Amino acid sequence: MNYFEKLSTLLSMEREEDKQLFYNTLATTTINQRRIDGNTWYPIIIKTVEIGMGEYLSIEIERPSHHEIIHHFRFGMQVAIFSNIDPLNHRIWGHVSSLLENTMKISLRIDELPDWTQKGKLGVDLLFDEYSYDQMQKALDNASDQRNLKPLIQVITGAKKPTFTPHAPLVYSPSLNDSQKSAIQKIVSAENIAIVHGPPGTGKTTTLIEATKALLQANARQLLIVAPSNTAVDLLTEKLMEAQVRVVRVGNPLRITPRLLYSTLDAQVAQQTQMTDAKKIRKRANQFRETAQKYKRSFGKAEREQRKALFSEAVNLMKEANRLEQAATQSVLNSARVITATLVGSNHSALDKRTFGTVIIDEAGQALEPACWIPILKGEKLILTGDHQQLPPTVKSKKAVEQGLTETLMAKCVHLYPESVITLTEQYRMHASIMHFPSLKFYNENLTAHPSVATARLFPTDKPLQFIDTAGCGFYEQHQESSISNPEEASFLFQYLATFLNDLALHYSPNDYPSIGIISPYAAQVNQLITLFETSPLFLYKEKIAINTIDGFQGQERDIVLISMTRSNPRREIGFLADIRRMNVAMTRAKKKLVIIGDSLTLSSSFFYAEFIRYTEEEQAYHSAWEYINL
Repeated sequence: MNYFEKLSTLLSMEREEDKQLFYNTLATTTINQRRIDGNTWYPIIIKTVEIGMGEYLSIEIERPSHHEIIHHFRFGMQVAIFSNIDPLNHRIWGHVSSLLENTMKISLRIDELPDWTQKGKLGVDLLFDEYSYDQMQKALDNASDQRNLKPLIQVITGAKKPTFTPHAPLVYSPSLNDSQKSAIQKIVSAENIAIVHGPPGTGKTTTLIEATKALLQANARQLLIVAPSNTAVDLLTEKLMEAQVRVVRVGNPLRITPRLLYSTLDAQVAQQTQMTDAKKIRKRANQFRETAQKYKRSFGKAEREQRKALFSEAVNLMKEANRLEQAATQSVLNSARVITATLVGSNHSALDKRTFGTVIIDEAGQALEPACWIPILKGEKLILTGDHQQLPPTVKSKKAVEQGLTETLMAKCVHLYPESVITLTEQYRMHASIMHFPSLKFYNENLTAHPSVATARLFPTDKPLQFIDTAGCGFYEQHQESSISNPEEASFLFQYLATFLNDLALHYSPNDYPSIGIISPYAAQVNQLITLFETSPLFLYKEKIAINTIDGFQGQERDIVLISMTRSNPRREIGFLADIRRMNVAMTRAKKKLVIIGDSLTLSSSFFYAEFIRYTEEEQAYHSAWEYINL
């Protein structure tokens, strides 16, 4: 089995597992729960109905309420419009053609809306995301076909060694440190692949933006910059705009700010002169279509011919409108120096047959490899940036995990080609005491703390690092359906935090309180923490306190981070805490104070956690929970 056949097999395993889980959940949840989960808009209003390609309809819908619920609808995804009168039988299928805040355009493969859409309340369900899997599989098939033709594919798969061309010294921003400058030099001189390993807080995004500017100066060809998540793409797009780089964001931004909205392909295309003519032509086409639909179903031959002629004219007009829109789209894309998108979004129809001198994949340490091949096939040179020592992409199939689907392309290439790797070594986030243990265990003790953060404390006498040991307190874990909680540990955490906030109040006013993150590895413990928080006096600080899983906090930072480790049992089992990359993420979210609460007897069954506890003892950061109980 060759390289791409193995990836295809693993991807098929994941697709089937993901599909089964999705539809099992869909079949057993109410409309209200699906809405809460972000998989349904209900109710919805149909705002417009227009003719799309051929005789098919394009409808624009709006959700008039529940705007606060974060949803999972994205461009290209399959959806179903349904009626609450008969949700199982009154359904029509389509796909999302555009999305903006609380409005969505859906292409439907029908020529008329059914009568039931005029009755009862309507909703739209997100269906299983076949689109993303189809695009990944297509990319793997294409990569397999081209593996002997494209040098970049041969390098990535280990058939050829990476090469570098000496480049004249670059002029750097004075704010960059030596490792950042080395990374940019490596990126510019690489002929096929370069890897920037950016541990937490080391200024990876800053380096990436400066590298982009250097690449554009060295080579006039357009760049494609992608990332696994919309959030990461949005951040990069904003930073590029701030750096005055001409950028077009393809796809739908997660954060709709006026500045970011203007960067989108749709917004920029709408400003093109061709769009005025296209809009007029579409209006005429819809007038023909509406006239044709006035004919009753029981009409004679002459009427049937007339109806057919009207539909035919509408289709011809739509073809002309589409031609104008495509011309406007390509005009906008041609004017950009950089195009940004998600991994799957880089296969947007507007980018068909468009190639790039360099493809940059950010957050590559969290990117599923089959998705990476979508943008890779569009470029001649690849830059991977990220941190493979943090959490890998989520894979639902245990069998696919066991056979290697969570191993990222970045991790493979770091191992295969160390000469292509530059690690950023100066971090600008954490106090030195917080940084030292992750640096020792994950980054060969190469991290240094910039002077601006190395000794920064919340107040002069505060301890930046604490491990609070609950051993002997009787705070035992409780097992639920698919997760684990520890109610007594959660209660203790808030007791500790309330006492600490009293100390903090001596140094800060309510308006300038530090930001606080409360983290647990387990979703059930997060739910327990949220429930306690909502009924606690600390809820007054809700604007300053965020509670989430470790996975949910990846990529974020807070002044203060408290971690509820949750596990406490006589068997000394730690479950998925054994994946120590999860703790690397958790520990490195904190800027000025990190507090870890857990049972040392359970945790020290792992060599990693035993070493951490010893480290806290050496740093005089070890405490027993008994020191804080009933204070």
